[in-house]
Amino acid sequence: MNAMRQLHIEKVTVNIGVGEAGERLVKAQKVLEMVTGQKSVQTISKNVNRDLGIRVGMPLGCKVTLRGESAEEFLQKALPIRERRIYAYSFDKEGNMSFGISDYTDFEGMKYDPEIGIFGMDINVVLRRTGNRVTQRALLKRRIPPGHRVDRDEAIQYMKDNYEIEVVE
Repeated sequence: MNAMRQLHIEKVTVNIGVGEAGERLVKAQKVLEMVTGQKSVQTISKNVNRDLGIRVGMPLGCKVTLRGESAEEFLQKALPIRERRIYAYSFDKEGNMSFGISDYTDFEGMKYDPEIGIFGMDINVVLRRTGNRVTQRALLKRRIPPGHRVDRDEAIQYMKDNYEIEVVE
């Protein structure tokens, strides 16, 4: 098979949305650092929502982006929590996959800490083919032709083959 047609995981993003700044956000960042082993960054609001009391520039959550081997290792730890079952609607038309985990204590080796509490997280997986860099480079930026883009069915098949997941309709 052509090496340029093979899929790979570009990145895995782990996100915890808190909705407010302060102590809960610090605890959420601590949870992400315990689970992923990397330092998290805060997600900042870009819009105003007066009903929820959200202003522009207000921290609302935290995230960690994993790439390469660390992304694959994290995914190998996260999928057994979901019993390797992912719903079909978790895949979008560009071949990305998203799923949630309701509690960080479901990860192996994590114990409940009453000071921290319970935090769930969203996990987003981005699948790409080699050569996608042309869409992000500074010079000679180009679009990816439709035949080289990852679609939903290819992403599902890749995850079934490489991570032995079951896709539930």
